[in-house]
Amino acid sequence: MLLDPSVSQTYIEDCEVCCNPIEISVRFDDQQLTSFEANSIEQ
Repeated sequence: MLLDPSVSQTYIEDCEVCCNPIEISVRFDDQQLTSFEANSIEQ
């Protein structure tokens, strides 16, 4: 996945393997990645 370092964001993307949704949260500070979190959203 490509991340845009100009903005922190949270979004939902389907897993490439099992197609279940994953909530992705990324945070940047001065265009440096400071936090990355991926959580499965069970259906």
